[in-house]
Amino acid sequence: MSRIGQKPVEIPKEVNIEISSGVINVKGNKGELSMLLHDSVSIKIEDDSLTVSKKRNSKIAQAMNGTTVRLIQNMITGVSKGFEKKLELNGVGFRMALKGKQIDLALGFSHPVLADIPEGINVNIEGMIMVISGIDKQKVGQFAAEIRSLKPVEPYKGKGFKYDDEIVRRKEGKKAVASA
Repeated sequence: MSRIGQKPVEIPKEVNIEISSGVINVKGNKGELSMLLHDSVSIKIEDDSLTVSKKRNSKIAQAMNGTTVRLIQNMITGVSKGFEKKLELNGVGFRMALKGKQIDLALGFSHPVLADIPEGINVNIEGMIMVISGIDKQKVGQFAAEIRSLKPVEPYKGKGFKYDDEIVRRKEGKKAVASA
């Protein structure tokens, strides 16, 4: 069983946390995030740390205790440092470009693919590397996964989108056998 929910969350000096009527608001130098709290957990703020505790002893309360701690930790990290994912596009003839609030992708299909950039997400394209950044970890990860799903990397030639830290195991193609 995990002990994540029992550890206090450290609050940096530049982050301000407010709790009112079941909603937690986290403000920092990069922006502001809010989350609705589950009714089986309670939060107590002391000095420069935050503690989440269970209101009752049940399985859902145990699960939500650890989950709430991690979600609050991600909110604090997001408003103070931010999150980013890097995608690399490999393949001959593949290209990507920004067009306002859309990404124009040529991925080997008969038509160009346009992807709308969600609110609160920043996208920079440098050559064949796309950097997706924002303060909400879930939104950044979800948008990166949606872009990657348009053309995931394939194991034979290595063409498609891959994360910068992803290792792609390459497969050997079919071998031609000479008949005697």
